[in-house]
Amino acid sequence: MPEQETLERVREDAAEGKAPSTQAGEFVREEIEHIREGKHGARSAKQAIAIGLSKARRAGVKLPPPKASKTSASTRQKAMSDSKAAGNRHKPSSKRSRATLNALKKEGKAAASKKALSKQAHSSASKRTLKEGSAAGKKAAKTRASEARRK
Repeated sequence: MPEQETLERVREDAAEGKAPSTQAGEFVREEIEHIREGKHGARSAKQAIAIGLSKARRAGVKLPPPKASKTSASTRQKAMSDSKAAGNRHKPSSKRSRATLNALKKEGKAAASKKALSKQAHSSASKRTLKEGSAAGKKAAKTRASEARRK
């Protein structure tokens, strides 16, 4: 269950009209903090990010599932089921929750290090095409311009 502070920051981001990926970033940040605090570990930075994105989808952030060409079918399926679970407020299975947490507690804390996150960001960026990078830059410039006008 996400912390109330995180949910509040996400609501503010949504009210400001920020992109779903920006809203989801709050959940990823929370997950990284949990690993750094020692609440649990993760096998890799990629897993920590995946847990954060899953929490975001379950909290109702309108994130699209990953592209079919870039991920496995099971990952896409999990993303779609997380999105569907957004409205459901059923009590999660205590046995399953405990098992997941115990498994994560056995993992290391290095996944949330600056070096691991930097490596993950670098490898992710290198997989993007020139066109995608250019589009991201243009979108960022547009966002900065619109925020400057608001102030």
